[in-house]
Amino acid sequence: MQAVRRVVCAMSGGVDSSVAALLLRRRGYDVTGVFMNNWDVVDEHGVCSAEKDCEDAYKVCQMLDIPFHQVSYVKEYWHDVFSYFLNEYEKGRTPNPDILCNKHIKFNYLISHAIDNLGADAIATGHYARTSQEDEEISQYALRKTMFPLGGLTKDFVKKIAAEAGFHHVLKRKESMGICFIGERNFERFILEYLEPQPGNFVSIEDGKIMGTHKGWFLFTLGQRARIGGQRDAWFVVDKDVAAGTVYVAPSTNHPALLRDLLRTDRVHWLSEDPPAELIRDKMMECHFRFQHQMALMPCVLTLNQDGSVWVSLVKPIRALTPGQFAVFYKGEECLGSGKIMRLGPSLHTLQQGQQRMKSAASVSTEAVEEMDPVS
Repeated sequence: MQAVRRVVCAMSGGVDSSVAALLLRRRGYDVTGVFMNNWDVVDEHGVCSAEKDCEDAYKVCQMLDIPFHQVSYVKEYWHDVFSYFLNEYEKGRTPNPDILCNKHIKFNYLISHAIDNLGADAIATGHYARTSQEDEEISQYALRKTMFPLGGLTKDFVKKIAAEAGFHHVLKRKESMGICFIGERNFERFILEYLEPQPGNFVSIEDGKIMGTHKGWFLFTLGQRARIGGQRDAWFVVDKDVAAGTVYVAPSTNHPALLRDLLRTDRVHWLSEDPPAELIRDKMMECHFRFQHQMALMPCVLTLNQDGSVWVSLVKPIRALTPGQFAVFYKGEECLGSGKIMRLGPSLHTLQQGQQRMKSAASVSTEAVEEMDPVS
């Protein structure tokens, strides 16, 4: 692979991308900062947050004495990311728009723009990931054209670098926890601007009692607290029936109805092997799993299906496994690939109910036998 000299760094105005650009500059690369505008909207207070983000990114580029560009992918974001986002919610799943945004916007449109229009050899982002520009075994074009300067660093160390460089304006920013490029906002109010209300009932998973009403199943995700009018105690979402419009709730945050140890993905996207040789050979493979970036890795066993999907059996039940999120698989520190969670196995609550019914049936059967007259 040819030597990388000119790098376009995706700049969000945040600390991670700012330090990524700084590290590239220090390493002698010819760096250009690019800010992507993917959403045209003001926040609830009438302020366009993208303008402030853009200003912060521009200020960093000025401090680093590197060129700064803006690009707009508003239409592309709506078509490739946000429409999918709404469709997933309507199906009762909880989507992860960040992954689709990375796939379609950063690692497709931005790479093409950087190479074709800005003469770049590669792009860089502030992701905490590691790969190698010299690794010829990585076949994906996007990975071969992407650098991750923060790979191997901790968030605290990155903040220290930013402070030493004088990036105080980005350090003051609140860490973004909202929807990719849309930001943090009142979720119910926001979604109901795009989806029609679909009233339904909150129903107790324990006894089937109606606990209250809601405006739409798509407003809730598994594991979250359901604020039910007239209920003083905390109730938590454990399941959804889209056809009936029912949101099932339980009276505790770690209720057995929230615990599951089996899931099925859609077709898995594997990184270096498609799929791993061990999985092809044995149809099963031990590895580790997570579906949230801060969760500890969990040992699991994968079973390969003919359509390229996998069943994932976990060593112990996990709280609030969520359809629509992405299961990510690891061997050691290497990320093997990922697939969207499509189906869940039975909850611990369901299994316990089944065991209880079996015990009850066995007890009734035994009592019936004991009541029968002995054969004379």
